[in-house]
Amino acid sequence: MPMPLNWSAQTPLSYFASLVQSDEQFPLLEAAASLVQDEEPTLDVQQVLDDVARLLKRVLARMPDDADELTRLAILTQVFYRDLGFAGNPNDYYAPENSYLNEVLRTRRGIPVSLAVIWLELAQALDLKAQGVSFPGHFLVKVALQGGLVVLDPLTGESLGLDKLSERLSPFRDPADQAAAPDLDEGETPLGLYLQACPPRDVLARMLRNLKEIFRAQEDWPRMLQVLDRLVVLLPDTWTERRDRGLVHAELGHAHEALHDLRCYLEAVPEGPDALALRNRVIELSGL
Repeated sequence: MPMPLNWSAQTPLSYFASLVQSDEQFPLLEAAASLVQDEEPTLDVQQVLDDVARLLKRVLARMPDDADELTRLAILTQVFYRDLGFAGNPNDYYAPENSYLNEVLRTRRGIPVSLAVIWLELAQALDLKAQGVSFPGHFLVKVALQGGLVVLDPLTGESLGLDKLSERLSPFRDPADQAAAPDLDEGETPLGLYLQACPPRDVLARMLRNLKEIFRAQEDWPRMLQVLDRLVVLLPDTWTERRDRGLVHAELGHAHEALHDLRCYLEAVPEGPDALALRNRVIELSGL
């Protein structure tokens, strides 16, 4: 008599891993929606996808059959920001709920990158060549139109011209570079480099790192560990995330797990600026 198969229940982390294993057809919306399962393991991610599909129907209901790309962009912006009321959450900007898409859809409030994930899904469904832009300090989106490039603030839908982009970039530019190239324009310029498309994997990493910093500031080590587990799965060759996970394990008293992660980091980055301090931490943890 054959033995029954022993299927183990899928965990939120294993589900996430199955979504992000390949860059081909990367399911950004689904992977981003799954982040809240660390807080609500039974959350139905499909419900989030269905909610976004209903938003798309709202947009399509306003769309003329012969709408060109500029009209499609204008109607999407009108419906998303004015009719549906999506916006930033200035009263509680650093709340983790601003990164959880089910909450963003419920409250119509979020941060730039979470709003951008929903907006990009809608824009791409309208056959717009829309991509995220990992701009310093504030995630943006861009749309390539026949008439040129349009860069938008996903908090408001505002179109940002060169002057506004240059102003936003100024705090992050090296003063020497500003002196050398005070007038920014498109092409091979510092500004152009900052407007390169952000791959979906990197968009998701930015969402997770936002959560990571929120929980670090709160010293909420269990929740930070959950985020780091996802970052290690998402970016297996980014050794700093494994290092940080090791340090969080140490904070939580998980000596065995901490040693594993810190040794992996030191093996990969033996000459890192923090190598000596981490070797001392390994010695300390080994004595526990």
